[in-house]
Amino acid sequence: MAKTFADFKYLTFDVVGTLIDFEAGLKDCLAGIAREAGVAVDGEEALTLYRAARYSPDADLFPDDLARVYLAIAPKLGLPAERPYGERLRDSARNWKGFADSAEAMARLAGRYKLIAMTNARRWAFDHFSRALGNPFYAAFTADDTGTEKPDPAFFEKVFAFIAAEGGAKGDILHVAQSQYHDIGISRKLGLTNCWIERRHAQKGYGGTIEPAEFTKPDFHFTSMAALADAVEKANAA
Repeated sequence: MAKTFADFKYLTFDVVGTLIDFEAGLKDCLAGIAREAGVAVDGEEALTLYRAARYSPDADLFPDDLARVYLAIAPKLGLPAERPYGERLRDSARNWKGFADSAEAMARLAGRYKLIAMTNARRWAFDHFSRALGNPFYAAFTADDTGTEKPDPAFFEKVFAFIAAEGGAKGDILHVAQSQYHDIGISRKLGLTNCWIERRHAQKGYGGTIEPAEFTKPDFHFTSMAALADAVEKANAA
């Protein structure tokens, strides 16, 4: 029998890409560097290059790895391949914004569920992201806390253990994310109910997120966080 929104006690969230608009943050920073260099940068091309560079064998934790990524993609974009610019891209994460609907939707959901962040970002960056979202989280797990990154099942196991210690179980969790690769596919394999927030529904391709080997049909599917919050409120009002 399919689950309803009333069946969950916890909503677990991917943060970067689902709640925080990292693609806009990356493009804005690169555009600023490009203006100073007197060149033009195509944002979608930059995301494609970023995706390829980000998922290389020598990748570091996110967003620290952006300093390395910048040096890898700068020559292909006609940008100065100098370390200070890479550090500038890394540090831009401190100012990345939430999607326009994120903070308001999270505030609404926090009135009904315990919200748990599950992010591949390091703790220093997550702290900025959380503030941008209005600090809605009951608990948070970062790459620093888990020692790994999604889609590694070990990341999820850390969260399962936390919830089990409170007397909860997998069946109490709805996992919410935009990344098919990092979240939706693995959450299905681990037996979670999931909700896909298709942020790029009006755009082609996967942007800055790695393409999954196969598409996983989610249990719930929305194109915004606002739509999820609306659906939750409608279900609870019925």
